[in-house]
Amino acid sequence: MHQRRFLSPVLAAAAIWLAAGFGPLLPLGAAEPGPPTNQWESAIATFEAMDRTNPPPQSAVLFIGSSSIRLWPDLPQDFPGHKIIQRGFGGSELSDSVIFADRIVLPYRPRIIMVYAGDNDIANGKSPERVLSDFKAFAQKVRQALPQTRIGFIAIKPCPARRAFLNQVKAANHLVQEYAGRNDHLFFVDVFTPMLDPDGQLRSELFVRGGLHLNANGYALWASRIRPLLDQYDPTGGRAP
Repeated sequence: MHQRRFLSPVLAAAAIWLAAGFGPLLPLGAAEPGPPTNQWESAIATFEAMDRTNPPPQSAVLFIGSSSIRLWPDLPQDFPGHKIIQRGFGGSELSDSVIFADRIVLPYRPRIIMVYAGDNDIANGKSPERVLSDFKAFAQKVRQALPQTRIGFIAIKPCPARRAFLNQVKAANHLVQEYAGRNDHLFFVDVFTPMLDPDGQLRSELFVRGGLHLNANGYALWASRIRPLLDQYDPTGGRAP
């Protein structure tokens, strides 16, 4: 007689899950997938429509990322002498910038890309290591298509609304800073440290009510940290020297 083989409860559940077409199960401790890409389709399509009616300049400085980029009210004016493209879509994560790079990064052929993301990633449960992995994926995708483009990572900010994630933010910033330091085409902008007071406490005066988004003082601080680097890496403002 043939011996009957019984699946363990775990394997049986996995078989049922796969048969239903839900895809592979994640191993325990693995990062959950990000939000579906169609969540941002409307925002990306709006950027593309803008590009068709008013093509952005080539060899510019592209700011891309989440709501801290989208809500920056005077971003072009904060960097005189540089051609600026502003492409923030609120709530996005680093993985979203990777996915949409073919549509709102590579076509612009920017001289410099300034990335701000990771804030939402950490708050949504992604690990510091996952933040680094997604930034690597973004940097490598850009590097393959645009080998002369520099990429700056704006440090994840320490915000009062997400105080509970401060240690993860510090860890993610540290990992990205180390990685950027090993690559000539990457650089790290430390906005984290000056957003703390001398006692290491969060500076709530840099944020609007609610403690998540920056106010004018917060953006002024960011600009003061980014401007010298743009002047260094983009001295001609995108014009031929």
